[in-house]
Amino acid sequence: MSKNLQVTIDKDSGFCFGVVYAIDMAEEILDRDGYLYCLGDIVHNDEEVARLKAKGLRIISHEELHDLKDEKVLIRAHGEAPETYRTALENSITLIDASCPVVLKLQNRIKTSHDENEKILIFGKHGHAEVVGLQGQTNNEALVFQDLQELDGADLPAKFTLYSQTTKSVDRFYAIKEELINRGYEVKANDTICRQVSNRYEDLGLFAQQYDKIIFVSGKKSSNGKVLFEVCKQVNPNTYFISDPAELESDIFSNNETIGICGATSTPMWLMKKVKETIESY
Repeated sequence: MSKNLQVTIDKDSGFCFGVVYAIDMAEEILDRDGYLYCLGDIVHNDEEVARLKAKGLRIISHEELHDLKDEKVLIRAHGEAPETYRTALENSITLIDASCPVVLKLQNRIKTSHDENEKILIFGKHGHAEVVGLQGQTNNEALVFQDLQELDGADLPAKFTLYSQTTKSVDRFYAIKEELINRGYEVKANDTICRQVSNRYEDLGLFAQQYDKIIFVSGKKSSNGKVLFEVCKQVNPNTYFISDPAELESDIFSNNETIGICGATSTPMWLMKKVKETIESY
């Protein structure tokens, strides 16, 4: 039996400008040269990575970069540590630098705007490409934490500077700052969170309220996706996380329902359109 479903894609969902910039740059070179190396997944979305691999994108690791010579390598929006640039220089590698300007600004601040002996704390995800790049600006001396509990047993100086991964929640960043001040520390907080991402929290909450069900489309590796999915889930318990239209189940939909489709800053619009077409086919 067909279901009369009204399906709407959130117009503000999809790639942030940093990802658009990196993918545009990659496609331009792929169209011209037929192949291009990229250091790590260009975006945390397997479907988009597969699309670009089919056009000739070759994903390599930092270990593989050491063995590469006289090639072009794309640096994705997350940015890189100084070590990567040194390796490229030694190996005559041409870097196509698509680092997001917001990330570059943060890297520059971490590198230049504090005393030599000042302790740096970074609120971010352990092992995340952006965070690894940020740590590299401090010779890996910065302390990274995902949660305040990690600092409970840490030997911290009385005074330090607090930074954040660019895709973290602004509210959470300032709540952490307040809590550290309440614990007696002198905290200099540098807010370099990307407002294009942080504004999505509020906008997405408003979008999710308007529909009977929400289909949230994101790669499983996307930390931004996990956070934005929770934003939707809090305001609309009928929110479902999928990475691919094949994961949809027609029996979750009822007649005459309104369905909202949205996604992470790493979710391509073509994938959300594919999800819409699949739901409309029911």
